[in-house]
Amino acid sequence: MTKYETVIGLEIHAELQTASKMFCGCSADYASAPAANTNICPVCTALPGAMPVINARAVEQAVLVGMALNCTINPHNTFARKNYFYPDLPKGYQISQYELPIASEGWMDVPADLGEGTQRIRIRRAHLEEDTAKTFHRGDHALIDYNRAGVPLLEIVTEPDFRTVEAALAYATNVRAILRYLGVNSGDMEKGVLRFEANVSVRPIGSDELRTRTEIKNLNSFRALTRASAYEVERQIKLYESGGEVVQETLGWDEARGVTVSQRSKEHAHDYRYFPEPDLPPLQLAESFIESFRAHLPELPEAKTQRFLRDYGLKLQDAALLASERSLADYFEAVTAQTKDSAKVVCNWLTGEFMRQINDRALSVDSIPIPAAHLAQLIDLAFDKTVSGNTAKSVLVEMFQSGRAPKDIVEAQGLGQISNEGVLKEMVIKLIADNPKEVASYLGGKETLLQWFMGQVARATKGKADPQAVKQLLLDEFEKLRK
Repeated sequence: MTKYETVIGLEIHAELQTASKMFCGCSADYASAPAANTNICPVCTALPGAMPVINARAVEQAVLVGMALNCTINPHNTFARKNYFYPDLPKGYQISQYELPIASEGWMDVPADLGEGTQRIRIRRAHLEEDTAKTFHRGDHALIDYNRAGVPLLEIVTEPDFRTVEAALAYATNVRAILRYLGVNSGDMEKGVLRFEANVSVRPIGSDELRTRTEIKNLNSFRALTRASAYEVERQIKLYESGGEVVQETLGWDEARGVTVSQRSKEHAHDYRYFPEPDLPPLQLAESFIESFRAHLPELPEAKTQRFLRDYGLKLQDAALLASERSLADYFEAVTAQTKDSAKVVCNWLTGEFMRQINDRALSVDSIPIPAAHLAQLIDLAFDKTVSGNTAKSVLVEMFQSGRAPKDIVEAQGLGQISNEGVLKEMVIKLIADNPKEVASYLGGKETLLQWFMGQVARATKGKADPQAVKQLLLDEFEKLRK
């Protein structure tokens, strides 16, 4: 059993979905640029005399995120110059916020370490800054593309409150969901629009000290966040146990080898020589301006999860899954409102066969190809026993392939379920008469043969027979034979 306790703080860098960059009029959609270094101007390439102008939409989005994270929105906040040299930073400094950020002193509750209740994670600040350019390494050369330089970036910084990697993952997952709910970030980590940095240290259990930490940079997936953090915790514990000391440094994560690698010594805040940005005035936000955004806050994932538990009687795991994506939650409620069946049945469809089709086809829940009314219609066909459950699943596959309404598919392919008791009874009686050995075995106690008899009827009707009706007819006939 380890004698050490994990201490993690997280920084999340989220690119904001604005039309233009943070301090100039260039498009923020750098991914659509026709070629490298074409989506640029004197401001984002730091030509002499170029003057920055604050992007109002980025400020609005930052206020929304701050409110969603239970932060205090600061009416008076300022921009600063964060001085450091790196090839992808054209000015030799980054315009950021430090002492007076746009939002501070927030919090989020995540599941407790032992799985019971919640624990509160303190959010130190959420501040605006500009993204860097992108560096590409080709052999011994480094190439710089400035199309991304200057894109609005919101950095969300926690206190070192995480005691497990799992808690850090839960927090990061929740923040991503909130950003997507607010429509300020796509959450597409493969494209680098959302990146994590983990500050990791360990200390003896029971200690309150904050020991030397390392910072793991540019983690662009939940998998990378959890693997890198877990590896670094284990590395530091082994280092202490062998009599060594942890060096404060910035690390990268080598996904292929599964190890952290040193990049440079870790800077302290004073190393950046922060000072007020002289080309930008302090940002003053009127209280009326701040309060106007509270009305724009949607129902967020946690609140929606609780409402789904309360109003629809769903299981916690199902409610959380449906609420994790705003488009999926809206779709669930739209289908529920249009079907005769229960919300629990709709949930089973969505979390089961429906999501399987979405995942198998690599589709996004933001662009579900089946209208809610069509899925409701399919669920009703099964509810009315017009089609069997298995047939409904095959109809769903066809709906994904063709986009046709379920009723049209059922009629065109003759998939309607046989529920006529007279027809089914005649088939059951003949089946029993044709299989005396199987009947004798069933009556002799081998009751698992009931499934075999049902399968024979299903095969004969090509899956159209109502399974519940067939099962009851078989049981009735077998009971007669027992007498």
